Amino acid sequence: MKNNHIVKLYNHTQDYLIIILGTLLYGFGFNAFILSNEIVTGGVSGICAIIYFATSIPVSISYFALNSVLLVIAFKILGFKFLIKTIVGVISLSLSLSFFEWVLAGQPIIEGEPFMSILIGGALCGSGLGLIFSVNGSTGGTDIIAAIVNKYKNVSIGTALLFCDFFIIGSSYMLFHNIEKIVFGFVEMGVSNYVLDMIINSNRQSVQFLIFSQKHEEIAERIIRDTERGCTFLEGQGGYSKNSMKVIVLVARKSESLTIFRLVKDVDPNAFISQSVVRGVYGEGFDQIKT
Repeated sequence: MKNNHIVKLYNHTQDYLIIILGTLLYGFGFNAFILSNEIVTGGVSGICAIIYFATSIPVSISYFALNSVLLVIAFKILGFKFLIKTIVGVISLSLSLSFFEWVLAGQPIIEGEPFMSILIGGALCGSGLGLIFSVNGSTGGTDIIAAIVNKYKNVSIGTALLFCDFFIIGSSYMLFHNIEKIVFGFVEMGVSNYVLDMIINSNRQSVQFLIFSQKHEEIAERIIRDTERGCTFLEGQGGYSKNSMKVIVLVARKSESLTIFRLVKDVDPNAFISQSVVRGVYGEGFDQIKT
């Protein structure tokens, strides 16, 4: 039981460290390559960029203020459990934005190359968000709005975010009266979302295990206890030996593969394991079924 608590503490600590790393990547990419080139992106950071260009209020301040309001609204709708990592993400990203505002002083890293800056900034921001979302974290903002819409309507979070981003980026025309900046904003959004999807999909890809072992009961107990995943026994018979045996069927996230291999080999070094990639896994612990 004590070891179980240590493992959970380690996992939670790892999640929060990844969230902090993701916010640092986003804060650097946003300030060094996007804001410094006067480009408005999607999300609350885009709204804060418009506020900054119109009033000179630092993005870090308006970002924290707007998200504080959204967090209060979301508290009753989404619950405290959803908001724990969101609160950490909001505070961490606000500090990251503030830090790089101070370090970079609004100066672009690459002078006179706005398109190259947008590509690099979008990749950095997308990488940061991908790391945050990969551990079920959030940076607040339009993520909260999209999560609320997704809870009550059959609209995916990605679709809800897309509509919000198009509106925010398009509204920057009223400030700059420059179509080129809007195009750059959409390019950044495309690059950021593409990188974000690559990171999330690679981390959340599902795999199926077929585990053949005489110690199937002990392995199943370890899987349920250590990974909090369920498993199923199938009746099997050796084609050569004609001996009957149990086969463990387990579906898990790809990121959990190493943990599963280690615990199986710890129980039975002679176990035979087959791993295959699966798509469209729905149910508890995976994607929700929506009609």
